[in-house]
Amino acid sequence: MQNGTVYGGTQQLHPRLVRERNFSTVGLGRRGLNPQEVRHFLHRVSLELAALRQDVARLNDENTRLKRALRDWQSAQARRRTP
Repeated sequence: MQNGTVYGGTQQLHPRLVRERNFSTVGLGRRGLNPQEVRHFLHRVSLELAALRQDVARLNDENTRLKRALRDWQSAQARRRTP
């Protein structure tokens, strides 16, 4: 899987996509994966992805704020040094 894509495709992995992912059943009866365990795992992954996306958004906002503050400080310093 490439970074930010699902199975090498172009669609980014979103919490909703993980939450709504369906797996096909194998064979008759209860052969294959336990659907309840799969759903529980997907729910956990979805919650973690949502939290990570919130962290990234918060950090991007903080980064923008810090860059702006640095630019303002540098401009003020440059004005102070100019006679």
